[in-house]
Amino acid sequence: MKANELRQKYLDFFKSKGHAIITSASLIPDNDPTVLFTTAGMHPLVPYLMGEKHPEGNRLVNAQKCIRTSDIDEVGDTVHHTFFEMLGNWSLGNYFKKEAITWSWEFLTDEKWINLDKNRIAVSVFAGDADAPFDQEAYNIWKEIDIASDRIAKLPKKDNWWGPAGITGPCGPDTEMFYWAGSKYVPEKFYSEDKKWVEIWNDVFMQYYKNENGIYKPLPQQNVDTGMGLERTLAVINGLDDNYQSELFINIIKKIEELSDKKYGHADDITRAMRIIADHIKASVFIIGDDKGIAPSNTDQGYIVRRLIRRAIRYGKQLEIEKQLWTKDLAQIIINDYKEAYPELEKNKNFIFKNLEIEENKFSKTLVIGERKIALTNTAITGTVAFNLYQTYGFPLEMTKEIIAKKGLKIINEEDFQKELKRHQDLSRTASAGKFKGGLADASEETKKLHTAAHLLLASLRKVLGDHVQQKGSNITPERLRFDFSHPNKLTDEQKNEVEKLVNEAINANLPVIINEMPLFEAKKGGAIGVFTSKYGERVKVYIIGDSLSGQSAFSKEICGGPHADRTGRLGKFKIKKEQSSSAGVRRIKAILLS
Repeated sequence: MKANELRQKYLDFFKSKGHAIITSASLIPDNDPTVLFTTAGMHPLVPYLMGEKHPEGNRLVNAQKCIRTSDIDEVGDTVHHTFFEMLGNWSLGNYFKKEAITWSWEFLTDEKWINLDKNRIAVSVFAGDADAPFDQEAYNIWKEIDIASDRIAKLPKKDNWWGPAGITGPCGPDTEMFYWAGSKYVPEKFYSEDKKWVEIWNDVFMQYYKNENGIYKPLPQQNVDTGMGLERTLAVINGLDDNYQSELFINIIKKIEELSDKKYGHADDITRAMRIIADHIKASVFIIGDDKGIAPSNTDQGYIVRRLIRRAIRYGKQLEIEKQLWTKDLAQIIINDYKEAYPELEKNKNFIFKNLEIEENKFSKTLVIGERKIALTNTAITGTVAFNLYQTYGFPLEMTKEIIAKKGLKIINEEDFQKELKRHQDLSRTASAGKFKGGLADASEETKKLHTAAHLLLASLRKVLGDHVQQKGSNITPERLRFDFSHPNKLTDEQKNEVEKLVNEAINANLPVIINEMPLFEAKKGGAIGVFTSKYGERVKVYIIGDSLSGQSAFSKEICGGPHADRTGRLGKFKIKKEQSSSAGVRRIKAILLS
């Protein structure tokens, strides 16, 4: 089965069950300061899982582009990826466990759909603990489907529980489906520790709310959130035990073989390097090629892209790739492989190529400087020094070892390198986990006001600077607004003052904020702006600030998910605190609301 076929079958199946097909959201989340990237299919839907009404109804399905960097050091094995696609279906207070589990089984085993061997499937359910009971309902449904007791594992919270995303919020038990990817002999009893049982699908039942006292209370709106990794499932269906041998990677791997004159599978270090290169360049292409276009930089999403590209180039050197600017060759293959499902890659390919070329040139110069520094060394290098070379110049330990070995030198106290690396990784994870508060689940009054102010800001920027201005990202906490927009030059003091003045005039006019739901083509026809990731016929929410019914033209018309204040007069005084560069061609404004 091909990737496009699996993706389409999933969408068609759930459409037949009354689900609306929604388009993949951007990889760059809107108005969510808790994360840098969209990490799961449910991520853009958090407001609707919390009770906000979705314009397409309460049964949804899609294939969502995702980026996860928490496992970046695991990439190189057969199953981990930085970029992946999550196939997901959702019930927003509609159906629950019976339908979700029954439909999962039907899609996996019915010959009309995936037609997997029933005998090679096992499942797990939540075993229960002091916070919530054993999920007897899910267990009974699997028994009714005729899954043997030995194939149903009862597992603890660390295995079969989702959430909350923060300290408080919606959460609940899940049930996971596994497929035996081993030999023809399938064990009668399911042991989840056996890696030959590959997890392919997860149905999450959001039936509890964890409050600030750590108490789990039943939710009034019970939701279903499911996730199936396309890459892993595609490999399993086609009898592969290595995701990088599926059609989603094989063309990239072949090109790396050609560039390096080495064979995938010939040696463990070669195979691992090829997987890392394929994964990292693919992730970089999708981030740069997103309609919000993130260029490599030293902050936020741009820093992640820079790290991915440079890590790929380092492994390219390990494979002795001699061609200059070779990352573009891989990018072209990735665009060709995905352009049918994600046409934005073809549309933005020149931006992708340009930024890969710039970054490859920059890093090549950095590597030369690092090599010169090592070449000047005539004594053994400590593990700490080796780590500093890794941090500053991107030199992996193996490369440093190789260069100094030619001079008859070696690294002493190598364990210090590993200690420093672990300390750095722990700090990074802590920073990522605790960097922000708020997020899409935050519907506080202050957050609503700042969401509304972001609309006024964009409209004012377009009035002052021109219609070329588009939103490139926003990051909102209850304390402040950070807003990225397309513009080539630093704003003058006069321009900043004029933007500030226009926003405050709109606030003082106490304009109404009206929500209209309509098909995308109507929103476009009516002059609504936004990053149009939705398909032409999809219904969207348009927030109109100021309205012709009151005898005035709208100040702002924008496609958005919400939530917002109901009138601009509630916002207070708008103040720009800082305007600076975010990346090439993108400016950033930080602003606050004063009471």
